[in-house]
Amino acid sequence: MTLTSRNGKLWITFYHQSTRYSRSLELDDTKKNRKLAEQQIIPEIVYKLNHGMFFKSESKQEEVPTLNRFSEISFEIHKHERRELTQANYIRKYELHIKPYFGSKRLDAIKPSTLASWQNKLMETHSAKTIRNIRTVFQTIMEDAMMDDLIKINPFTRVKAPRNEEVRQKKPFNQEEIFSILSTVTESMRCFFAIGFFTGMRTGEIIGLKWEDVSWDERIIKIRRSRRQGTETKPKTKSSIRDVEIIDALFPYLTRHRELADMSNVYIFETSRGKPFNTTAKIGVWYWRTTLEKLGIEYRNLYQMRHTFASMMISHGEDILWVSNMLGHKDSSMTLQKYARYFKRKDKKGQLS
Repeated sequence: MTLTSRNGKLWITFYHQSTRYSRSLELDDTKKNRKLAEQQIIPEIVYKLNHGMFFKSESKQEEVPTLNRFSEISFEIHKHERRELTQANYIRKYELHIKPYFGSKRLDAIKPSTLASWQNKLMETHSAKTIRNIRTVFQTIMEDAMMDDLIKINPFTRVKAPRNEEVRQKKPFNQEEIFSILSTVTESMRCFFAIGFFTGMRTGEIIGLKWEDVSWDERIIKIRRSRRQGTETKPKTKSSIRDVEIIDALFPYLTRHRELADMSNVYIFETSRGKPFNTTAKIGVWYWRTTLEKLGIEYRNLYQMRHTFASMMISHGEDILWVSNMLGHKDSSMTLQKYARYFKRKDKKGQLS
């Protein structure tokens, strides 16, 4: 399929069943529109040609497709611009939360009122952030349908998204709670939580750690990957690829874990079957929640270990650049914005009383 310019407009030329066709995209020949054509419009046309849908769509008599049918096109045309894991997440959200309610409906039958009712139902069991993520999937499909002139407007423009409240509200643990948790949790997983509390690593980064990432002489841990839903990926951002210091509070836990671990293991934390953890979900249920319940400590999610490290180090007067680097923030301004209220006094780096 060839993209050309005629009188300042973009055209495509292609062959189908030995016949040559030319079609105007009705777009001005600009750099932005060429990118749109190459990344979205042409892949969509190719998909329709391969599935015998292109020439039907040019017919005035074609019926508007169902959401299920058009979602396949939408996912297809975006797959090259999305990371593989992101694409899989989008499809899973569609299958779980969108398809059961709207999959069999025609695109033009999906109205703002029905979307609002669906969203209200989701709010009974899901956070605002989760719903916004699900909306993103649905909105993208409907936006593609609008660009294809299958619907006149995207109905989501008339449905307000739920407020994106602070899902991860910062509720740091105090030092007494930290050491109570570490002394109570199963010894095989004690180091997991020690790393969380004393480095501020994200939980996906912790289960992605390999023994080769630990430099005992330099007393650093190299963060080069993360694990999420059974897939090994790069860390969240470019700045997340970093070296974190093994502070004094963490060192004995890491040393003890090395003594207990099977050194033939590749990952620092592996299941009883010698496999890396796919997610932290089971860790959160089997070890984290049960330990908090046993101690009578208010439940907070695993991510609060990261907030605890940041607030604890800052309140002890640690250098903000050091804390920012440990967290993998892009710059210290992000750290300041999130944790400024914890500035109190100045002590030595990494020392806990």
